[in-house]
Amino acid sequence: MTAERPEQPEGLFFFRRWLANPMKVGAVIPSSPALARLVVRQVRSTPEQCVVELGPGTGPVTKALLAAGIPTERLFVVEIDADLCAFLRREFPNVNVIHGDATKLKTLLPPQWVGKVGTVISGIPMLPLPIDVQKGLTQAAFDVMAPGGEILQYTYSLASPIKEKPLGLTGRRKGIAMMNFPPAWVWSYVPSFGGEPEEPAHA
Repeated sequence: MTAERPEQPEGLFFFRRWLANPMKVGAVIPSSPALARLVVRQVRSTPEQCVVELGPGTGPVTKALLAAGIPTERLFVVEIDADLCAFLRREFPNVNVIHGDATKLKTLLPPQWVGKVGTVISGIPMLPLPIDVQKGLTQAAFDVMAPGGEILQYTYSLASPIKEKPLGLTGRRKGIAMMNFPPAWVWSYVPSFGGEPEEPAHA
């Protein structure tokens, strides 16, 4: 099957991919620049580490990461939808766009970057996923992270979209993008260590 041609307005293209895969594409329109900036402000990365983005859609967060100075060679985006991958490769020809299942992240990343990921950003709609799928996705993320790394997840839900206690994670609300439609929260997740969630920021 030939990938859908991406030469169409981004919003329309995104909406068509949502119609085709509503459980994989978590929104009917792309994330706003306000949400993308809020996500990027939370990213942890050093010159020896890379950043991984899961479920980038049409790339608004990818664009913000590049604008913030993340080098293309240290940015890996993983998308399961073949048509969205074609779109991303056209829009970001120098970024490492990987077509694949994020639960297999350890085999998708180049071996030299396994264990050197500072932040995994997830745009995958976690809330409706069964706990075993959430476990597979979060475990895959932590399997490639450097010590001190974290998952950043954006969601339209005020409550944690990831089941923290059953998965041994501690989640913190990092902020809300009120200018997104609908407003979206950014959460961070690390292996459980206790403590209270931080007060959220706004964007």
